[in-house]
Amino acid sequence: MALWVILLCTLTAALLGGLYLVGAFRSRRPEEPPLDKGTIPWLGYALDFRRDSSGFLQGMQRKHGDIFTVLIGGHYFTFVLDPFCFGTIVRASRSKLDFKAFASKLVLQVFGYRPSAATHNIVHDLSTKHLTGDGLSVLIQATMENFQKLMFSPVSSGEEKRAWQEESLFYYCYNIVFRAGYLALYGTEPHQGAADEERANEQDRIHSNRLFHAFRRYDRLFPRLACAMLSPKDKREAERLKRLFWSVLSVKNCWQKDNISGWISDQDKLLMENGVPEYMRDRFMFMLLWASQGNTGPTAFWLLFYLMKHPEAMKAVKDEIEKASRESGQAVKPGSPAINVTIDMLNLCPLLDSALEETLRLVAAPVLVRAVLQDISLQTSRGTEYTLRKGDRVALFPHLSVQMNPEVHPEPHHFKYDRFVNPDGTKKEFYRDGKRLKYFSMPWGAGVSICPGRFFAAAEVKLFVFLMLSQYDLELVNREEEIPEIDTSRWGFGTMQPVRDVQFRYRLRF
Repeated sequence: MALWVILLCTLTAALLGGLYLVGAFRSRRPEEPPLDKGTIPWLGYALDFRRDSSGFLQGMQRKHGDIFTVLIGGHYFTFVLDPFCFGTIVRASRSKLDFKAFASKLVLQVFGYRPSAATHNIVHDLSTKHLTGDGLSVLIQATMENFQKLMFSPVSSGEEKRAWQEESLFYYCYNIVFRAGYLALYGTEPHQGAADEERANEQDRIHSNRLFHAFRRYDRLFPRLACAMLSPKDKREAERLKRLFWSVLSVKNCWQKDNISGWISDQDKLLMENGVPEYMRDRFMFMLLWASQGNTGPTAFWLLFYLMKHPEAMKAVKDEIEKASRESGQAVKPGSPAINVTIDMLNLCPLLDSALEETLRLVAAPVLVRAVLQDISLQTSRGTEYTLRKGDRVALFPHLSVQMNPEVHPEPHHFKYDRFVNPDGTKKEFYRDGKRLKYFSMPWGAGVSICPGRFFAAAEVKLFVFLMLSQYDLELVNREEEIPEIDTSRWGFGTMQPVRDVQFRYRLRF
C-alpha cells in the first residue's frame, strides 16, 4: 500500500510541477496588465497568433485595451500598443530589457549561426562605416552598376527595344533587386581585360539568378521555420537549402570574387580576428544575405504597384525624378547612355522618399521583442501604471498601434504618396491626442534592434524605382487591378508579401 501511495504522490507532484511550468497556476498581480492565457495549456494562443498575428492582436486590443499579457507557446508576452510607451521600452537599459538572447536563438534556428560576443558590435560598427556617409555612396555606385548589368543587358536594336514586355511584377522586382544587391555586396565574377568583361557579366547574371531561385524557396519556408512549425519534409528541405547557402556564400568563395564590398570583407576579417571558425563565418554570410535582401525586393514591388495604381502619385514622383536627372546633367533622351543615379540625386527626391515611407507604413510589419530581465514599470498615456514581470517578454507591433492607426494617419488604408512630406519638402510631424509622436512609423525597428542596414536598403529600393521610372514606360496589364491580399503567415518578419502576383508591362522610353 505504501508503494502505491509513494507512486501516487510522485505522479501528483510531477503533474503539479508540469502544470506550474506551463503556466497553469499563473495569476494576474494587482499592478500587472490584463492576463489572458487562453484555453490550451502551454500553447495558449500560439495557433491564433501564428494564423493571423494582426487580427489576433486587434481582437485582444478590443478586449483588454492597449496593454495586455498573453500566453504564446510557453512564454508570456506583454504586447504594448500605446505608442507613448514605446520610448520607455526602446530606451530601457539592457540590464532590464534584453534583445540579444531572443535574437541569438532565432538566428541559430533559421541560419545555423551562433553569434559570438563580438558579433553585435562588429555588425553595428561596420554598418555605420560602410552603409552610411561615404561608404554608402561607394556601395550605391556598385549597386547602380549591377542594376545596369541586369536591367539593360544587350538587346536587339530598333523597334524590338521599344516593344512592350510583360512580366509578373513581384517576381521581377524581387529578382532584379535581390541580384543587384547580392552582386554589389558579395562581389562579381573576375575577368581580365575588356574582352573578357561580357563573359564575366553573363556569368554574374546566370549565377545570381540561380541563387535567387534558391533564396525564394528558402524564403517561403522562413516564417514556419522561425516558429519551429515545419513539417518533416519541409524541415529537410530547409536544411538542404541552408547547406547550399553555406557553401555558395562560404568565405572561401567570397574571397575569390572581384569587387567584394567592404561591409562583407571587413566583417569577415574581424570575426576571424575574434576567433570565429570558418564554418561559422560561412553561416554568418548567409545571415547577412537574408538580412540585407529579404525585404528590399518585396518593398520595391509594393512601391511600384502603388505608383502604377495611383496616376497622380506616378506623375509627381516621375516629374521629380526627371528634374533631379536634369539638374545632374543626365536628362534621359534618345541616344543618351543609361542614367547613372547617385546618392546626391536620390537626396533631391523628397516625394520619392515619402512614397517609400508610405509604402513601408502600409506593408512593413515587424514585431519587436525584448526579454524582461527584471520587473519594470510602464506608465500609459492615460496615466495607468503597470509592472512588467521578470521572465516575461515584452513586444511592440507598430503596424497596428501607429502605422494603421487612424488617429495618427487619417485614412490609414489609403496610399497617400505625400503623407510624410510638407509642400516645402520638409518632413511632416505626427500627433495623437494633441501630443507629438516620436514613433509614428517603425518599419526598421527601433533602439538596439533597429536595422543597421536601413539606409542602404532604402537607397537600394529608391535606386531601382528611379531607374524604372526614368528609363521605362510602365503600366499594369489590368488597369482595374485590385490590391493583392497579403500573406498573413509573414506578420512579424518585415515587409509583407502578396498571396498572388500582378502582371505589368514595360518598355524603354527611348
